[in-house]
Amino acid sequence: MNTALMFSSATDEWETPQAFFDALDVEFGFAIDIAATAENAKCAAYFGRNGLEDDGLTAGFRRALRAVEDGTGRRACWCNPPYSRGLQAKFIEKVARERFLGHTTVMLLPARADTKAFHTHIYDAKTWQPRDGVEIRLLPGRLKFGGATNSAPFPSMVVIFRGDR
Repeated sequence: MNTALMFSSATDEWETPQAFFDALDVEFGFAIDIAATAENAKCAAYFGRNGLEDDGLTAGFRRALRAVEDGTGRRACWCNPPYSRGLQAKFIEKVARERFLGHTTVMLLPARADTKAFHTHIYDAKTWQPRDGVEIRLLPGRLKFGGATNSAPFPSMVVIFRGDR
């Protein structure tokens, strides 16, 4: 497998596979993509370059969700953050905070149980379980991100931060 591009710093934006997203969208009903570009957004409303707001790290989810309310009951947020460790950790922290404000967010992340963000916001090593209100789904095999020729060189997980309401 040629992993040169996957390990390069040319980009840290990896488009979510459409069928994978669609299955989660049926389950959760996504209203907004909180880390996207016009080219890779999975929802009509998104945070990112040219979206509702330029930066999902500083945007308030509540105001944005009210702005896109369409009567369908879609209230969940989707997040496939940039995969650089610095940005990824910031998005995990932001989503963890927004959970306490009542917002459910589903994140697609590399399955890296060795990171500080994983242990601070996702998993509680003292109880040997995900933190309260958090669900971890480890994915079998390796995802093939949109536009990629090969599968990712790392396993992935879906982490659900269920709104505290």
